[in-house]
Amino acid sequence: MLNSTVKTIGILTSGGDAPGLNAAIRGVCYTCIEKYGIKVVGFRDGYRGLISGDSFAVTKENISDILAEGGTFLGTSRCKPFKKPVEDPETGLLPVDAIKKNYKKFKLDALVVLGGNGTNSTASLLAQEGLNVIGLPKTIDNDIVGTDVTFGFHTAVDVATEAIDRIRSTARSHGRVMVVEVMGHKAGWLGLYSAIASGADACLIPEIPYEIGAVAKAVNEVRNSGKGFSIIVVAEGALSVDEAKMDKKAFKRARAAMPQSIGYRVAKELEEATGAEVRVSVLGYLQRGGTPSPYDRVLATQFGTTAAEMLVKGEFGNLVAMQNNEIVGIPLETCAGKVKNIPAEHPLIQTGRSVGICFGD
Repeated sequence: MLNSTVKTIGILTSGGDAPGLNAAIRGVCYTCIEKYGIKVVGFRDGYRGLISGDSFAVTKENISDILAEGGTFLGTSRCKPFKKPVEDPETGLLPVDAIKKNYKKFKLDALVVLGGNGTNSTASLLAQEGLNVIGLPKTIDNDIVGTDVTFGFHTAVDVATEAIDRIRSTARSHGRVMVVEVMGHKAGWLGLYSAIASGADACLIPEIPYEIGAVAKAVNEVRNSGKGFSIIVVAEGALSVDEAKMDKKAFKRARAAMPQSIGYRVAKELEEATGAEVRVSVLGYLQRGGTPSPYDRVLATQFGTTAAEMLVKGEFGNLVAMQNNEIVGIPLETCAGKVKNIPAEHPLIQTGRSVGICFGD
């Protein structure tokens, strides 16, 4: 056992839930408790629990059977302590001051946070405030800078691909164009992977603004080939060429004025351009929920145990990441406030084009 100065840690999950969170929590906590004798304090509902002090003791018993469960047994929220902070009317403390107070109150030597871009950006800011913090990369969007993969992503790809496979049966039977909307607000990794895995005819993602004429051409070509149906995968953050030219405020106004999500707009545009019968399926939260895949259970467990080892070595201020099939620690500021988008020349984009997927450009 290492002679570590870390005796007590806090742990929380923040942001949207994702498959593998409980596996990662178990990896961190079991290693800390069983291997190093470190006390673990769990904070409920993300940073909100850390601010209010809503906590409980994490033991081997209450994490023993959570490996295969979806969601997070710690609970989560989208509380952002640094964004437009407001004093608590009872304590008079700002959120960050309350966090520092509870960090001392619970005698924490370090804090482990599991989350996506926003969560780890907050973690980076807390590290700058003097707290010992380690982050873990959780998101089905796979868009955290500095890591090749995030846990939760592969399960979401599995779920989306299976859903599209099932939708294909209906599309074929009825000779329809089926638009399948998947998650991916700022990055299209989930859309790209599921489109290739399911053999989609078109894939619209945030990184490649689309011209509806190009998509309509692809649909017509498929129809004229005798196939008789089409599958169009649309990421929720997909945007047209005209939208890509807008500034941020104009774009937000345009999106706020849309009566439904982007999948429905694309469907309407395709109906008008092709005369085909188009239906929409929005997969939504199905992609985030449920049992994590074996791959994500293993990956999340590896991330968790590595975080524990980093704790005892005093390697704070880091995000646990996968780079070139090796798990490493990278500075939290590496990913803070950034999004890992798909490069235009990414090999998978080229793979998609090679098998005939239209990206709307």
